[in-house]
Amino acid sequence: MMLKKLLIANRGEIAVRIIRAARDLGIATVAVHSAADAEALHVQLADEAVNIGPPAAKKSYLNMQAILQAAADTGCDSIHPGYGFLAENADFADAVAAAGLVFVGPSGDAIRLMGDKVSARSAAHAAGVPVVPGSTGRVAGIEAARHVLIDAGFPVMIKAAAGGGGRGIRIAQNLSEFEAAFPQAEAEALAAFGDGGLYMERVIGQARHIEVQILGDGSDAIHLCERECSLQRRRQKVWEEAPSAALSDKLRDQLCASAVALARAVGYSGAGTVEYLYDDAADQFYFIEMNTRIQVEHPVTEMITGVDLVAEGLRIAGGEALRLTQRDITARGHAIEVRINAEDPARDFAPFPGVVGALRVPSGPGVRFDSMLYPGYQVPPFYDSLLAKLIVHAETREAAITRLQRALSELRIEGMKTTKPLFQALASDPAVQAGAVHTRWLEGWLTENASRLGAAES
Repeated sequence: MMLKKLLIANRGEIAVRIIRAARDLGIATVAVHSAADAEALHVQLADEAVNIGPPAAKKSYLNMQAILQAAADTGCDSIHPGYGFLAENADFADAVAAAGLVFVGPSGDAIRLMGDKVSARSAAHAAGVPVVPGSTGRVAGIEAARHVLIDAGFPVMIKAAAGGGGRGIRIAQNLSEFEAAFPQAEAEALAAFGDGGLYMERVIGQARHIEVQILGDGSDAIHLCERECSLQRRRQKVWEEAPSAALSDKLRDQLCASAVALARAVGYSGAGTVEYLYDDAADQFYFIEMNTRIQVEHPVTEMITGVDLVAEGLRIAGGEALRLTQRDITARGHAIEVRINAEDPARDFAPFPGVVGALRVPSGPGVRFDSMLYPGYQVPPFYDSLLAKLIVHAETREAAITRLQRALSELRIEGMKTTKPLFQALASDPAVQAGAVHTRWLEGWLTENASRLGAAES
């Protein structure tokens, strides 16, 4: 292992997760933190910690120079970006390399290629991976966009080329809605990403969101099976599982092979995820994007394969070739992850920061709880509301849902509202139990079941 001392340019549960993987490999760790995170768990667990600025993310966790200076001051040889913040920032990856440090992830060029949804779409098409019908590249204004409608048709999705997190997206059902939505998407994309570029795709009715986990070393790549992430609210994933219950073995093989082909074609290095829409009715999958980082939902893949994805990413960044071949990867059983957020689902998921009171963490066979929580911890209001991820694993999907219900009943986080009631309700819903969901299913369910989410935390 070439890496000796790693700076984690992130916070929360993912920073804790990376510290633990690094420790297992004998790598020393440095945490960075804002003034608001001085008492955070990742700060307590790391070998060293550096305050890099005020609470606002743009002055701390998004401050490239402060992070690079912290790495230099503490003698680090590498930086892991986690997910979010600077994880998919190509300029940051370049700056880390220019400073003589190892960026744990793909190169800046690879991030630019696959981080821009238009160039990623072109790369997928060149690698023989099916893409959703739509524009061949960025659309040069609304007039050019109207011509795309001839092939794409309605409903159509207008998307930010540099987007993510569900921002810069509009769906138009007809020409009138399209005329109004296009400038709105353009303005939102510019405000959110500093890039107003847009592209267009046909909306696939009642599609499932399925993604393939890959590992690459720049020369070769393998897949670690697929995950399904169809339960989404406002295009944000809330419940993820592996494998998908919707795919035949034949289609699963085709899907995973296409992800490997794309990773090899772009010389991908590190952990990444190739994301697809799956059209149940047509039994067809379409590439939509690639995430050039570790994913929030990576634990479900770890649970079914037994592979530590963070550790493998560190090994690759340290100069090792892939240790695993495709024949080494075998999926066993079924895993489900739910995101426990500091939000009140009974009040339209309003953020609910506060001080953690009594804390009871579920455990037992097949239960994992990735978090940053401890009693007395002040959850700050400045960042993403994710508190923890509850992951369960069992022999079958049915058994995994039963285990999830048991684990949720054990979980207690006093002092704040969380999304626990949402998952208790979903785990008992017949459609969820049958796997009969799609990416827009949860929005309708929430409208009909809002009253079920008002239960007090227990």
